[in-house]
Amino acid sequence: MDWHEEYKRKFVSAEEAVKVINSGDHVSFAYGNEPLDLAMALIGRAPELENIRLLVPAPGRALPCYEPGWEEIFQVSVGYILPRVRNMITERRGDYLVSGLLWADDPAIREPVDVLLIELSSPDEHGYCGFGASLWDKKKAVRAAKIVIGEINERLIRTYGDNFIHISEIDYFVKHTPTGRVPGATDILGRKTVGPGEVEKTIAQYVASLIKDGDTLEVGVGGTAEWVILLEVLNKKHDLGWHSENFPRGTATLIKNGVITGKRKTLHPGKAVGTACGGGTSEEMDFLDMNPNVELYASEYVLDPRTIAAHDNMVAINSAIMVDLTGQIAAESVGSMMIGGTGGQLAFATGSNLSKGGRNIIALLSTARDGSISRIVSRFEVGTVVTTPRTLADIIVTEHGIAKLKGKTQRQRAEELISIAHPDFREELRKKARKSFWP
Repeated sequence: MDWHEEYKRKFVSAEEAVKVINSGDHVSFAYGNEPLDLAMALIGRAPELENIRLLVPAPGRALPCYEPGWEEIFQVSVGYILPRVRNMITERRGDYLVSGLLWADDPAIREPVDVLLIELSSPDEHGYCGFGASLWDKKKAVRAAKIVIGEINERLIRTYGDNFIHISEIDYFVKHTPTGRVPGATDILGRKTVGPGEVEKTIAQYVASLIKDGDTLEVGVGGTAEWVILLEVLNKKHDLGWHSENFPRGTATLIKNGVITGKRKTLHPGKAVGTACGGGTSEEMDFLDMNPNVELYASEYVLDPRTIAAHDNMVAINSAIMVDLTGQIAAESVGSMMIGGTGGQLAFATGSNLSKGGRNIIALLSTARDGSISRIVSRFEVGTVVTTPRTLADIIVTEHGIAKLKGKTQRQRAEELISIAHPDFREELRKKARKSFWP
C-alpha cells in the first residue's frame, strides 16, 4: 500500500482514537509537550474510566488531572517535576519516576505502556514524521508501546540526526488544533522566563572566564547556568562546540553568529548536537528548522557518559539549589520537598570529568529568599537528594567568585566554598566547618 493511503486510513478524531484506552491501562505521554487534543479527549473520557496509570515525562500543560479529585481515575507519575505538577507532588497526589543516567529514558526497563500519546510533524515526501524540537527516547518509546496515537502538529520543526519515524510505526493519527502559543514565552521545560539581574551577569562573566576557544559545551536549561548563553559573554570566544542535552534559549543565535562552529569537536565535528531544542524566539526556531549543522539524537546516546567523555575539552555548565561544604551538589530537592529532577546533570558531570581537558562547572546564586538563606551550606537538610556526589564536584561559581574543588582535601574544599558564599554567612559557615573538618 502507498504510504499516502495508509496515512489517510489511520486518521481518526481524537475522541475516536482514545477509545482504545481501557480502565487499568498504563498510558504514557512522550517527552516534550503533551499532545493537547489527545490529552483533552482522554480527560473527556474520565467518567468512563478508572485506575489509569498515567506517565507524564515532562508535564507542561495545565491538565485537569494534575488537580485534586482525580486520583481514582488517573494515577499520575512524572519524569520531571515542573511548576504545573509541583503541588501535586508536594501533596503526594502523584509520584516521581526516579531518573538515572541512561535507564530512565529506556521504555524497555519501565512498566510496559499500553497506549502512547505523542506529538508528531506531518510526514515528509517519504512518509516520515518528525518528532519536533525534542527527541529524547521517543523512537524507542514508539517501538515499545502496544498502541501509538500520533497528534499531527504542522508547527513542529524538523531537524537532522535521528529525529524521525515512518508512519507505518504509528497506529492512529489525529489532527492538532493550534493554540497560538508564542515561542519564547517559556523555556524548553515550560517554565516562565524572567530577565537576569546584576548577580546573574556577574556569575555568567565568571563562568565565561573558564571557557577556552575550541571547548565543547553543555549548558543546562533554566536556572543560573542558562544566562551564560543569553548574556553574550561568549561572543568573543572562537570555534566552540556544542554537545548538550538541550539547546537553551540563545544557543541558536550563537550558532548563527559563528561563535559555535564545532570545528574542533572530537565527535560530530561541525555539528551542534543535542536531544532537544526549543524555548527560543520564533527566529531561533526557524533557524534550527532543517539546519544541516544541527542534529538531534536519542537521549541514550547524547547523555551516555561515554559519548560525553569522548569529546576533548568537554565543559559541562549546570545549576544547583545548594552545595554543601564537602562539594555535594543538590539540584532536585530541599529536604524531602521535590523541586526538579536530575536531568542530564549527573551524566555530564561524569562525562566531563572523564574528558581530556574537561571541566564540570556548577553555577548558582549565593543566597535564596531575598538573601535570607545561604545556598552554600555546612550540610544538607535531612532528605535532600544529592544529584551529583562530591567525588565529581569540580568548579563551583557564585557571584562572589570561583571555587575549584578537584584535588582538594575536605578542609581545603570548605575554605574554597566559604570564600564564594555570601559574606553574611561566612563566619557561621566557618564555625560549622571547624567542628566538622578541623580537630
